[in-house]
Amino acid sequence: MALKKGNFTIIDYVARVKETGEVFDTTMEETAKKERLYKEGEIYEPKLVVIGEGWVLKALDESLTTMEVGKTASVAIPPEKAFGKRDPEKVKRVSLRHLTAKGITPSIGMRVEYNGKMATVRTLGAGRVLLDFNPPLAGKTLIYDVTVQKKLRTVKQKIAAIIHRRTPVVEESKFKFTVKAKTVNVKMPEEAFYLEGIQVAKRGIAMDIQRFFPKITTVKFIEIFKAESKTGT
Repeated sequence: MALKKGNFTIIDYVARVKETGEVFDTTMEETAKKERLYKEGEIYEPKLVVIGEGWVLKALDESLTTMEVGKTASVAIPPEKAFGKRDPEKVKRVSLRHLTAKGITPSIGMRVEYNGKMATVRTLGAGRVLLDFNPPLAGKTLIYDVTVQKKLRTVKQKIAAIIHRRTPVVEESKFKFTVKAKTVNVKMPEEAFYLEGIQVAKRGIAMDIQRFFPKITTVKFIEIFKAESKTGT
């Protein structure tokens, strides 16, 4: 059955630059390690994408409606639909001293901040540095090898995925919730109490639930603190 706008999908992907074959993003830990992309603390797992919500590049989002669950498809995205064409005006030569004065020792390919903007170091020489302020993937055709692992069908599956999207460091199954009439009660696991940005995450979860399920008007988060049991001497 074809996928359509508004469907909740769980996808895996490997994204590479067509011109070089270089992998620049993936949801899969094994691939990240193999391609030397792996970052400690990053979470590699299949990703929730609600089709049509702009959670991935628009051209990729639109192509999901042509895919089948369980089958891998390749999507080629030209520069104008990805990160734009390269603009030669955004390549500037600057003095090496300007960078070293800020404690930056530039090397080719390094990302640096200059005058509040991020740039890539392209060349070094004669006391000058060539900085490219174009996005790193500007001018590149991107290839996404995408597998739609599943389509979520039930309200419970969808709400669980919405919660997990905002709190990926906690196992999805540890959040317990009930849906009653117009209210969702979310019982928070203890390891989520002190997560950095948890208040923002809770607000995001509530807004997402209310957006996709307009009949739900209240989202309650329950945090239970239990007293530690005291053993007698």
